[in-house]
Amino acid sequence: MTAPAEGTPPVVDTPEDFAQACERLAAGTGPIAVDAERASGIRYGQRAFLVQLRRTGSGTFLLDSEALGDLTALNAALGDDEWVLHSATQDLPCLQERGMRPAGIFDTELAARLLGWEKFGLAAVAERTLGVRLAKEHSAADWSVRPLPAEWLDYAALDVEVLLPMRDILEQELIDSGKWEYARQEFAHLRTFTPKHYAEPWRRTQGLSKLKSRKDIAKVRELWQVRDSMASEADIAPSRVLRDRELIALSVSRVRSSDDIMAIWPKLSRAESARLFRAFRKATRLPDDELPRRHEAATGLRSPLSHTEIKERMAALKAAIAVRAEDMEIPHDVLLQPAVVKALGSRPVDDVVEFLIEHCARPWQIELCAPVLERALESLPEE
Repeated sequence: MTAPAEGTPPVVDTPEDFAQACERLAAGTGPIAVDAERASGIRYGQRAFLVQLRRTGSGTFLLDSEALGDLTALNAALGDDEWVLHSATQDLPCLQERGMRPAGIFDTELAARLLGWEKFGLAAVAERTLGVRLAKEHSAADWSVRPLPAEWLDYAALDVEVLLPMRDILEQELIDSGKWEYARQEFAHLRTFTPKHYAEPWRRTQGLSKLKSRKDIAKVRELWQVRDSMASEADIAPSRVLRDRELIALSVSRVRSSDDIMAIWPKLSRAESARLFRAFRKATRLPDDELPRRHEAATGLRSPLSHTEIKERMAALKAAIAVRAEDMEIPHDVLLQPAVVKALGSRPVDDVVEFLIEHCARPWQIELCAPVLERALESLPEE
């Protein structure tokens, strides 16, 4: 498929056209296919530059969310009907940033994973359910450019055109396999999804774990913060200022001036090099009590178990979940999130069911996993 069956609609980019789009969407019926296009790796942050919607009786709409800004009015227009998305956790944050909040969710990627499908990208699921092929060459495009090329708009409109028929087929597959209730609970849980917040985001710098000196780690922290500010001001991805590996290289270098930085990375301007050198120099002058820890501070209580005990528990729990996942034909990380398994392995637990409830496991997960986890822990030698 290279073009939508009903043609590609014009981009909605004025308040007047947006108001008309809301009216037409409100007049439609049933679930709403929703998608968003970002400019990951190009622009700063993960905001949506184009939002696509399709509804029976309304048609397809392509919204220039950068021009329109707040899309909160869509919530009333879409009412209590379900949103159909592919990989909801990817799109929900940028849609929420624009003011959009779903009343209900059907995630076609999660449905395919619950069914045990090995390929669950949008193109793969569309081909398996509808027998059509989608061109995906524009998925990494710079969606911040204006005007958007016609072939990009075709691609964006096609993404939502296939979602609604895919949804119906996937629902029936889930019912036939006895997994519809699992999916229903997962979709309900998705409504509460929020991206993970890191207290020290600079620690996500690739290559940081190889540094041993707290002084070098301090340089990464100061350089990361300046790089982030520079990227935000220019509205470009931080990697376009300096890649992580370049940031690490700078932190362990012996530069003595901003000129040294410019000599190594001529893509930087004199002002940018000066800002980075000030951050570098600040870190070199920090007293020991202001240097960051080598490792991120642990959250929660320290485990009373030894390293060996934790290792044995983790091996037994992972093996139990792996067997259960294979039996159910569900990926192990969907059957039960690895973070929950890790938490269970790190400390003694009196009641596995209560533990899973406290860690937000869904009822279907508790029903399938609690018995095998309990048996796995009981099989271990006494502590």
